[in-house]
Amino acid sequence: MPDMTVTENTGARTEEAAALIGDARERVNTLDDRIIGLVQERMAVSAVIQDARITSGGRRVNLSREMEILGRYREALGKPGTALAMTLLELSRGRV
Repeated sequence: MPDMTVTENTGARTEEAAALIGDARERVNTLDDRIIGLVQERMAVSAVIQDARITSGGRRVNLSREMEILGRYREALGKPGTALAMTLLELSRGRV
């Protein structure tokens, strides 16, 4: 009989499936930590770019570059990629 606590936490119906799900969730958590770190790094690099652009008399946002980024994410990930790119851009430069 499966351990109900393990299977309830994972939604699995067998111990084997629960173990697989548990291992996969640990990997997802590790990946999420890396993604968060990369997003924070991206935000810091974007701040350097914005500062240099503004200091040189340019605008805070380069719309042609943003369109390039949106297209890149859309091409790689489909329509949800566009939403992801928009979120990254918003995090990196704030709302325009």
